Amino acid sequence: MHTLSQLQSGELTGITRLKLAQNLTHFPMEILSLADSLEILDLTDNQLSTLPDELVELKKLKIVFASNNQFEILPEVLGRCENLEMIGFKANKIKHVAEEALPPKLRWLILTDNELESLPDSLGHRPRLQKLALAGNRLTQLPQSMSQLHNLELLRISANQLDVFPDQLLELPKLAWFAFAGNPFCHCDLHSQTVPEISSTSYELQEVLGQGASGVISKASWTEQQHRFPDEVAVKVFKGEITSDGYPKDELQTCLKLGDHPNLVKSLAQVNEPDRLALIMELIPSHYKNLGLPPCLDSCTRDTFAPGFTLSIEQIDKIVCEMTDVFEHLHHHQVCHGDLYAHNTLFDEQANIIFGDFGAASMYHMLSEYQQEKIKQIEHRALVHFIDDMLNVCSFEDRGSELYQSLKERIA
Repeated sequence: MHTLSQLQSGELTGITRLKLAQNLTHFPMEILSLADSLEILDLTDNQLSTLPDELVELKKLKIVFASNNQFEILPEVLGRCENLEMIGFKANKIKHVAEEALPPKLRWLILTDNELESLPDSLGHRPRLQKLALAGNRLTQLPQSMSQLHNLELLRISANQLDVFPDQLLELPKLAWFAFAGNPFCHCDLHSQTVPEISSTSYELQEVLGQGASGVISKASWTEQQHRFPDEVAVKVFKGEITSDGYPKDELQTCLKLGDHPNLVKSLAQVNEPDRLALIMELIPSHYKNLGLPPCLDSCTRDTFAPGFTLSIEQIDKIVCEMTDVFEHLHHHQVCHGDLYAHNTLFDEQANIIFGDFGAASMYHMLSEYQQEKIKQIEHRALVHFIDDMLNVCSFEDRGSELYQSLKERIA
């Protein structure tokens, strides 16, 4: 984090990344003094509503983040920034995106949690676009031109007002991570009772185990003696608002619809109260650890891994077999996970995996057979990328093995 006084004093001359969060109401024109070096401008968590035309003077600018501000229009000056690739304006009040507001080199666009009812046709004419997040708006349709987004890999359209499934997305050749729940076209009255409902007073939350876009997972113990559940459990308390992936209630129902599988986090009970939505789960043994790390700005849609991380080909083969079985289980139940990644996977030394995080999951049993088959094909691309990522961390001495070549052939 930087300060305005640092910028004004010249202390930040030559930096490539600037982050200012000081309740700003106007764009600090001193930022233009960084024109020779600035590549990433992060103005998240301010009170901005406009950007100046002079932004184009930042010739090296590649990334602009301005989430949690007061923008009602996506600034058109962004479209004139010739090297701009990534735009993040989550949680503003954006109602309009002009045809000219999208830069020609756009690769990553985040407009989650705004007030958009439509999008410009120019969106489909940004051939480098890989990642597009539009959840939590008021979209009633998507541009037909999006059928031309041949490099689009990740798409979030959950929690909008789409009455008809946007079929123009189904033939996109690289789409792999797709979330669409919470729209009228896939409305579902299904309320799974595969696990019992309990009161939120039945347990007491302890230390936080993890958290994501849709909620916080904590260790918990029972406030009264239980005979049907383990002594210690994990509880995911869902956030009440729209997340980057959609509605928490859709995530809960999807988890319950899937039932039990040895490689999924086991659901034990649910809380479905007016002010509390929660899922009680088995506590994952502490020796499990994350298989991967989330994508970074450079990788955009692909997972990253800790430096030096490797696996034997035998471990990889087991992990791939178990994830493939998970994939088949998901689609047998007509569920698209939407986030099939190593960073949502836990593993142990025996290469057993536990797969979770259903925030981007979508049920699709209400769609046509053609649409269902295409959705399964889309997620199969994510499985192929998962296998590819696993092979990329294979130990060097195993890369000549028959098993390695066999797995390599699966993604050819």
